[in-house]
Amino acid sequence: MNSLFYQNMGRLFYAVAIADKKVREVEIKALEKHVKNTWITIENTKNAFGDNTAFQIEIVFSWLKDGYTTSNECFQNFEDYYKHNKSIFTPKIKQIITETADEIADSFSGINKQELLILDKLSILFK
Repeated sequence: MNSLFYQNMGRLFYAVAIADKKVREVEIKALEKHVKNTWITIENTKNAFGDNTAFQIEIVFSWLKDGYTTSNECFQNFEDYYKHNKSIFTPKIKQIITETADEIADSFSGINKQELLILDKLSILFK
């Protein structure tokens, strides 16, 4: 996977977290846990600085958190990327994406209506 892939994962996971208009610390922690325990173990691709490229997920997520973008904009960016790069989205990658998104959504008082809408859009996209 390349940096662009992981950057789009950051956009998608931010879309889930900001769906209810507020990113909470527990959502950030859920993302960090998945990056550390799952995403960096998928492959060992490094960037020019020697860091695992999967950390681009957290970098983009953090950058978006400090900006002014909406859940829908981020999801649309991810959707466009997905449609142009379907071949890299294996069933296993889709499963990991779905698990990460579900855990972020569920991390603060369960999955709310806005988060459920994003998760449903993701499920439909992956079919």
